[in-house]
Amino acid sequence: MSEISAPTKQKRLISLDALRGFTIAAMVIVNDPGSWESVYWPLRHAEWNGCTITDLIFPFFLFIVGVSIALAYSKRLDAGAPKKSLYKKILIRSLNIYLLGIFLWLYPQFDFSSIRWVGVLPRIAFVFLACALIFLNTNWKQQIKIGAIILVLYYIFVAYIPLPGIGKPDLSVAGKNWANHMDTLILPGVMWQKTWDPEGILSTFPAIVSGMIGMLIGKLYLSVKDENKRLVWLYFIGFLMFLAGGIWNWVFPLNKNIWTSSYVLYTSGLGTLALATCVLVVDMWGYTKWTFLGRVYGANAITSYVLAGMLVPIFYRINFGGSSLNEWFMSGVTSVGFDPRFASILYAIIYMLIIFFPALILYRKKIFIKV
Repeated sequence: MSEISAPTKQKRLISLDALRGFTIAAMVIVNDPGSWESVYWPLRHAEWNGCTITDLIFPFFLFIVGVSIALAYSKRLDAGAPKKSLYKKILIRSLNIYLLGIFLWLYPQFDFSSIRWVGVLPRIAFVFLACALIFLNTNWKQQIKIGAIILVLYYIFVAYIPLPGIGKPDLSVAGKNWANHMDTLILPGVMWQKTWDPEGILSTFPAIVSGMIGMLIGKLYLSVKDENKRLVWLYFIGFLMFLAGGIWNWVFPLNKNIWTSSYVLYTSGLGTLALATCVLVVDMWGYTKWTFLGRVYGANAITSYVLAGMLVPIFYRINFGGSSLNEWFMSGVTSVGFDPRFASILYAIIYMLIIFFPALILYRKKIFIKV
């Protein structure tokens, strides 16, 4: 998240900037296909249990939020910044991100009778708020304990505590677990799945742990000064989390919809491995040219995501000669023999590149919008 990512002025962590930006670019691509009826399966979310490439994107971003918190706030604490002033900035930033999420849901009709109170940006806001406050008031050992307790209690609660009128939870289908049931009981407004929401109340707690693991990895990065040893630790811990998540999947399936504990470890492990690889290739070997798109997107990550959401009415809803732009594009590309799925992803990539240009202007003018 560009708004909290500044390790040092002397040596910026280019790998983290690039990984953040590529994550946002991937988020735009999977959110904006040419047609939802024609999408390659890895670019869809798993319907329930399971994990596709698309299911890695959001937890990667929350993981990066956590890494950025560790890098940015360690620097500020070392500089003697009073916690009181940091609390104020954290609260304001969290509120701004949350309100942007509400704005995107209401835009452009602004029908206040059907507000979705949760969503991607609201979840980012909650995770950032919780992680930043935890980081400022605990040490890394306490953070490990807090994270472990949340994941284990969430597992027990969601997998074993009987539901009223249902009995033992059934993790093979939606709706028969406490994460969904709690949304049905107390979450106001519109929900993405009508009676429950994938960014709902209870599942936000393990999502916070995704950010906390990023904080711990960021702390590790700062603590181990030898870059070779640091890299070994990143790969080792990343693999252990990936393995642990895969094993836990046997009894607590990987599931983005309810953000299962196995999903937290599995995706955080892959996120750590991805960061380690970027550190190796970009920061240690010096291959930076290929990261340009990622660095541009990463410099104004939230802004780019919001812009992508705001342009949706133009590219998907307004009719041009009887068809919207995406329908016109899909019809034209498929009429010359291309697979509709290829046409759909090509449109998504073009849309992502369109969002890239205003981000590039901001980047070259050194304008970094702090939400």
